[in-house]
Amino acid sequence: MRSWSQPRISRDARRPFRFKICCCRRNFNFREVRVPSDVQLLFEQYSENGTMTIGHLQRFLIEYQELKNATREDAMSILHSLRHRIMYRKELNLDHFLRYLLSDHNPPIAPPLGVHHDMNAPLAHYYMYTGHNSYLTGNQLSSDSSSEPIIKALKKGVRVIKLDLWPDSRGNKVKVSHGNTLTSPVDLNRCLTATRDYAFIASEFPVVITFEDHLTPRLQAKVAKIVTKTFESKLHQPGTDQLAEFPSPESLKKKILISTKPPKEYLKRQSSMEKEYDSAQSEELSDKEGSDWDEEEKNVFPEYKHLIAIHAGKPKGRLTNSLRIDTSKVRRLSLSEQELEEISQKHGQDLVRFTQKNLLRIYPKCTRFDSSNYDPLLGWMHGAQMVAFNMQGYGKYLWIMEGMFKANGRCGYVKKPDFLLDKDHIFNPAKPLPVKTNLKVCSPIVQNGFFYICTNKHLSLKKVMPVVGKNR
Repeated sequence: MRSWSQPRISRDARRPFRFKICCCRRNFNFREVRVPSDVQLLFEQYSENGTMTIGHLQRFLIEYQELKNATREDAMSILHSLRHRIMYRKELNLDHFLRYLLSDHNPPIAPPLGVHHDMNAPLAHYYMYTGHNSYLTGNQLSSDSSSEPIIKALKKGVRVIKLDLWPDSRGNKVKVSHGNTLTSPVDLNRCLTATRDYAFIASEFPVVITFEDHLTPRLQAKVAKIVTKTFESKLHQPGTDQLAEFPSPESLKKKILISTKPPKEYLKRQSSMEKEYDSAQSEELSDKEGSDWDEEEKNVFPEYKHLIAIHAGKPKGRLTNSLRIDTSKVRRLSLSEQELEEISQKHGQDLVRFTQKNLLRIYPKCTRFDSSNYDPLLGWMHGAQMVAFNMQGYGKYLWIMEGMFKANGRCGYVKKPDFLLDKDHIFNPAKPLPVKTNLKVCSPIVQNGFFYICTNKHLSLKKVMPVVGKNR
């Protein structure tokens, strides 16, 4: 490929090229070099009697360049790109073949492959494109809440959405808001409807909604009805909280999963709220009515609990207790970026072992009021599947996140490397690894007065770069 910054030089490669700027003068000399022997052998392998037909070229694209879906039309387009050289002939000679290898039709970066990772492994084997406080339009303290950021995130391929559920001032409705801040609320129905309508625009693989629940049992039952009515057949309900292994992304296509703590996890945290509510009700209800309320409260929990496809929870006690593995069931654990830094220093292998079966979500620390983000690599190298980012922000780390999930056809799921999934040899992120150095021997090629570099390794025929010349 040619660069616009390259100077025009003579077609006679043996004649020196003189370059002058002000009082400085440079002379460049070029030497004619034969076509590398490995290119000649490659041409002979995919040609007959010194010519490469369309069929030969298609076979070369499929077998050697590993473009499995290459068609005769693709091969024909390459011939058309060289039509000013081959006129109306439908075949290539060695010179034409070399020109193709050095052209833009053979780029150094392979064309998009679409979804090419194995999508039949459990969810725990994949990195997932994850958002944090997905409903906020700006900073974490005073911005508006809306369904628009959710739509924008889903269009970009984000697969994990987070919603904070709070009761309104009267305790009758559910709102989505960043609690104890000046952010404005948004109605839960709007957020769920936006998720339903845009969940599978960018990718058909599952969307996970994580609830941070601050609701009473009665409002939890209301949420259960809203979610069931909104998502209908798209809602995935496993029917049990004893999953020994998460299902695969392939089996969950076009499905929406709810992830939150089971209702019993909230009883102590919500005790003060519920006591006030119960005391107010007790003044108005008779003993009989009170017993009816107790029975209703018992029936609330199954409705909400049956929604949960991915159970979350953090055991009491030390942080390391959170990494204990239950062989009978899987779960999701959430850690702040600060907790991750702390626990990874001494228990990195325990984190890797935990994430081989369970899900780990990392979220930004609470002092990131400006919706900034942290380095995602620490979480990824320890196997964390859900490295949650503020999509409202900008900067280097968000660009790294976006670049990461351009892989695998931008489907929002990227398969973790095998060394993070090896149960026999648990990867230790803190262990220094030896640096490997590869030396590539390159040979220059002259075409039309331009110097090119073509490496001797056959796979690197795709990696060609222009060189101006040799300083004399």
